[in-house]
Amino acid sequence: MVNDTIADMLTRIRNANLAKHQLVQVPATKMTRNIVKVLLEEGFIEYFEEIGESLQCFLIISLKYKGKKKNSVITSLKRVSKPGLRVYANHKEVPKVLGGLGIAVISTSKGVMTDRKARHHGLGGEVLCYIW
Repeated sequence: MVNDTIADMLTRIRNANLAKHQLVQVPATKMTRNIVKVLLEEGFIEYFEEIGESLQCFLIISLKYKGKKKNSVITSLKRVSKPGLRVYANHKEVPKVLGGLGIAVISTSKGVMTDRKARHHGLGGEVLCYIW
């Protein structure tokens, strides 16, 4: 049983990235599914699919690489809000990652979205992670 499923997912993606794996398998929850959808929209991963029966579902994520040397599109992933210390930002304080080069994944009242979308809609929420 994993307490922090988001940190577990980010760690699995980070490890697969460093080992230059094409696919990575993570346990499926509503939150991990929504974060993966944001990664797909922003072009950090190629695709994902959900496999398994109702009791034990998994997400298979295809990582994206560029160039002949297989340089990863994802440079780094950082968990911001943890179960022990939640981090919230209102619509005026939504963080920019590397001056807009990276994204902050934010859980708002309208769903999980990037910092850019949250700023555009005037929403704040829990800052889940930074990806660049």
